[in-house]
Amino acid sequence: MAEQVVLVDKNNKKIGVEDKIKAHKEGKLHRAFSVFIFNSKGELLIQRRAKTKYHSGSLWSNSVCSHPKPNEPYRQAAERRLKEEMGFNCKLKKLFCFIYNADFQNGLIENEYDCVFTGKFDGKPNPNQKEISGYKWVSIKNLKRDIIKNSSKYTIWLKIALNKMKF
Repeated sequence: MAEQVVLVDKNNKKIGVEDKIKAHKEGKLHRAFSVFIFNSKGELLIQRRAKTKYHSGSLWSNSVCSHPKPNEPYRQAAERRLKEEMGFNCKLKKLFCFIYNADFQNGLIENEYDCVFTGKFDGKPNPNQKEISGYKWVSIKNLKRDIIKNSSKYTIWLKIALNKMKF
């Protein structure tokens, strides 16, 4: 069975489920999450998405991002994907949610009710090579500076969430 996403209204009320790719082709609003992991130096763990991802391949993004499964709470989904993508667990705290909409060159549309989580971790990630082609720890100051210079190297949701975060 194809991966499914949870369709919601603008108040995050569940209105159904849909095949993930179909939801992205039709631009249906659905649940997503973004995880931002910081180390004790205040550096953010960012990942380079695998080239084979269905959109935004090879772009730098936040630590982890994905979609909750039907009937899966946000925090549980974020913790699951953190382990699946980065190979570690840590306590996550929900910061805020936002809606964003973006069209991609391959015809897919992101229309997401995205909840942002944060956590702290000082170990060495063990990334899933099917999901991630690289990672690094970076200061927020240097990341923001590089996004200004090289905006096209970063995912749209990273840029939006980063601007909404308070540092």
